[in-house]
Amino acid sequence: MSRWELRLLGCWQLLDRGEPVPVGIRQQRLITVLALSGPRPRSYLAGLLWPESSQRQAAGSVRTAVFKLRHELPGLLTDEIEPVSLCSGVRVDVHELRRRVDPELVDDAVDPGIEEMLAGVELLPGWYDDWVLYQQERWRSFRIAALEAMARQRLESGNPEGAVIAARHAAELEPLRERSQALLIRAQVLAGDPAAALRTHEHFRRRLWEEMGLHPSPRLKSELGEVLVSDDVRRPVALAKAPKSAAAVYLTRS
Repeated sequence: MSRWELRLLGCWQLLDRGEPVPVGIRQQRLITVLALSGPRPRSYLAGLLWPESSQRQAAGSVRTAVFKLRHELPGLLTDEIEPVSLCSGVRVDVHELRRRVDPELVDDAVDPGIEEMLAGVELLPGWYDDWVLYQQERWRSFRIAALEAMARQRLESGNPEGAVIAARHAAELEPLRERSQALLIRAQVLAGDPAAALRTHEHFRRRLWEEMGLHPSPRLKSELGEVLVSDDVRRPVALAKAPKSAAAVYLTRS
């Protein structure tokens, strides 16, 4: 088992053999850049972490931060002068989760705990540096992609109830994203709850208009219409038992 573990999801924490280690804010920022961006030249780190300092001052700040880390936390950084890098054995929770939930390979056996982390755990909450905001957006995009992949896989495997959960999580992360909304509506219909699908569509339509001045795309309407009225063999039995008026109202509003 690796000696060092870095947690960036939900908080910032460095563990040494499972025990939290106190780290100064400058060192935290340096460790975080290396964890999220990989090995970097000192000049890059100086400009990124100390943009308002002179080149000489910024270079000195990097040199001091690296020196402290190598002497206070041996084994965390490599011994190379350039580029500065974390040791290969350092475990980073973001990377661990990415490896466990590849949107291209996701299956229906995803641990519920992982799904909850994708749904609700933010990257470095309370950090507002520009380079952190960029990484936070990348993490959010990954979460949406992974949750949508889960929803699609569950629909294909005949688990619409599970697809509803995953699609709803994705839609909550990006309420104006049509792809997530379409997955949620399709899953609700296949789960035998067309009334919920109606409410989801109507809420999305109103919010899209109020916030963006836009209507749902024709493609979305077409896909949703096919889900509700198709005679394909995949048409859910529950829908066939639903009141015809519900489907009619839905198509009218679409």
